[in-house]
Amino acid sequence: MKSRSHDEAMAELYRKDPAFAFELLNSIFEDGDQGELLIALRQMTKAFGGVQAVAEQAHLNQTQLYRTLSPSGNPALSSFSAILRAMGMRLSVQPIHPREHDFADA
Repeated sequence: MKSRSHDEAMAELYRKDPAFAFELLNSIFEDGDQGELLIALRQMTKAFGGVQAVAEQAHLNQTQLYRTLSPSGNPALSSFSAILRAMGMRLSVQPIHPREHDFADA
């Protein structure tokens, strides 16, 4: 039996259960750990067809995608949004806590 890397196993999990991928990213956003986010996105890239496919969908070149998702990567919002869009996701803003009043009352 051939063993798989952790990244390959996670990619398979994301392929089989995309909702898990969405939940994981939301959890990472709550914690604010950029390193963990980049690891998850690298794994998800495998699940969504590989670097070439995601780069094409995100309108990035492969080298740019590799650099963006590298451990030292610091993706610009435009690149990050394009990568998520290529994977069928998008960024969303939600309140942390319900506010007693909205901005109009301030």
